[in-house]
Amino acid sequence: MPPVARRTTVKNDIRDRPAYALAEAARYLKVPVATVRSWFFGRPYQTTRGPRQFPAIVAPASRRPPVLSFYNLIEAHVLRALRTDHGVPVLAVRQAISHAEREFGIHRLLLSPELRTDAGRLFLDRYGELIELSPSTQLYLRQVLEAYLKRVEWDEFQFPVRLYPFMTAEASVAERPIAIDPAVAFGRPIVLRRGISTAVIAERIDAGESVEDLARDYDLTPSDIEQAVLYERAA
Repeated sequence: MPPVARRTTVKNDIRDRPAYALAEAARYLKVPVATVRSWFFGRPYQTTRGPRQFPAIVAPASRRPPVLSFYNLIEAHVLRALRTDHGVPVLAVRQAISHAEREFGIHRLLLSPELRTDAGRLFLDRYGELIELSPSTQLYLRQVLEAYLKRVEWDEFQFPVRLYPFMTAEASVAERPIAIDPAVAFGRPIVLRRGISTAVIAERIDAGESVEDLARDYDLTPSDIEQAVLYERAA
């Protein structure tokens, strides 16, 4: 695989600004808060030789206060595919990220479009050095990555611009009615067809308004309203 040219991030890009508290990001991605914190800030743990520190896997947009960016959401989205849904060891993830940076100039592998092609194979190669992978397991892991990366939309410069989060904690749901776009509604989840905040819809339902009334107000279908509430209320 030839070296990959680095892409230069845009100064003051809203996608790279701190925007999401940890609990908020965890809720949007359907991942435990403690898991998100570990990925971006590390965590202490005890051993028989005393306290140790689990180092962060990727860097957050802000450490003090602990706040993530839209790009961080994409990185966490991919980490969920690797760690939560397939149990890829942390060491394998770290080594793949390091190898991609050192050998191929791929900066921030987890939000890179190269992960869909050459870097996807690169990751499997690095993972395979640590654990014996059967061909069927390699195929499955690639399919998991592809399923997650299809829920990310990229601009002409190959940067992520929109995330279609999973509706529930189950990763098998195929619909994409909900989107997170840093340029719309301050980056909060919306019903894509009309750009209406899912949180506002859920709040109005909780206040006693009917699905039919909200559908008329926002020119949405009852199904759109129900999907927004499902997303907001999914644990």
